[in-house]
Amino acid sequence: MKIIYAIVSSDDGNRVTDALNEHQYSVTKLATTGGFLKKGNTTLMIGTEDEQVEVIIDLIKDTCGKRQKITYNVPAPNLASVSSGFMMMPTTVELGGATIFVTDVERFEKI
Repeated sequence: MKIIYAIVSSDDGNRVTDALNEHQYSVTKLATTGGFLKKGNTTLMIGTEDEQVEVIIDLIKDTCGKRQKITYNVPAPNLASVSSGFMMMPTTVELGGATIFVTDVERFEKI
């Protein structure tokens, strides 16, 4: 038996949970915060048999694949920007995706 930890964007958390539930996989969902960008994440814990691991990972990939979004950087006002006006710079950022850990389960009980 294995436990899969999947860390996904909070925006993708419900979609991934719904997709897994539709395929009869039980999921425990935790609200977490990323350390690097300090953005909201959802950590999913999925217990499963060894032969189902790749199926579950494929479902996660299909549901929360990486995508790009264009956003605009507005610089903080300072003397140079006040005199020259604000320049909004378009920046492409990558969203979505997942960080997945798969570990062995030594013991499992459902009480």
